[in-house]
Amino acid sequence: MDTVYGLASFVCAGIGAVYDVRTRRIPNWLTGWGILAGLLLHLGLGGWRSLSGAAVGGLLAGAIFLLFYLAGGMGAGDVKLITAVCCLAGLSAVAGILLGTALLGGLFAVVLALLRHRLQDTFTNMGRLLVYHGSAGLRPHPDLNLSNPGTLRLPYGLAIAAGAGSSLCSVLLR
Repeated sequence: MDTVYGLASFVCAGIGAVYDVRTRRIPNWLTGWGILAGLLLHLGLGGWRSLSGAAVGGLLAGAIFLLFYLAGGMGAGDVKLITAVCCLAGLSAVAGILLGTALLGGLFAVVLALLRHRLQDTFTNMGRLLVYHGSAGLRPHPDLNLSNPGTLRLPYGLAIAAGAGSSLCSVLLR
């Protein structure tokens, strides 16, 4: 059953990544149906206990991403997509998906900064963000946030899909 859950989460994340790259938006129909399908899939294949694990997994992942959204570093579509992906994958896969997403998202961000010849600026801005959020909390930085058209933007749906893919690979290699 873990393979079915992992495959479903990867398909959802992959569709989200394609939309994110093409339009810089992740559609609500995808995330809404992904959450609902994840809950129903777990109920149908694993019963109420699996359903509750899927709900907790989606809520946990969504809450973690919500912090980055509140800080101005991520779009709401990314929050909804990780929620849907983790509802589909289930609680046991959440840590792997989040870790894979974070590591591969960081790698993608470094590659993007290198390609745009802005690696030094990126590391300088990371330091500025750490200092700012250390004193101001989760409020978005006045300049370094998604509303600033001059900031580098990574379609994070790609990182979520890569994290879901790495989680699926670990399931398949067991």
